[in-house]
Amino acid sequence: MSHKHERILAAVFHEPVSANIHWRDVESLLQHLGARIDPAHGARMHVELNGVSGTLHRPHHSGVCGKQDIRHLREYLISAGVSEPS
Repeated sequence: MSHKHERILAAVFHEPVSANIHWRDVESLLQHLGARIDPAHGARMHVELNGVSGTLHRPHHSGVCGKQDIRHLREYLISAGVSEPS
């Protein structure tokens, strides 16, 4: 995993939850992990990683994910078997 992806993954699992992670970085991380990302209705994105399907919400205007979006992403990654970097 590249240093950039490690940094993004660490930010996703960091407490307190970060509110300055850009969607394009999240999308890049998911693709690096092998996820299939398909656009859905509106700002929703269907994601499949390690056989686990989920729906993530792309930010509308700023491109920066909110805290709730990061919490949801973290829960999804854990359910797909991705763990916090050591």
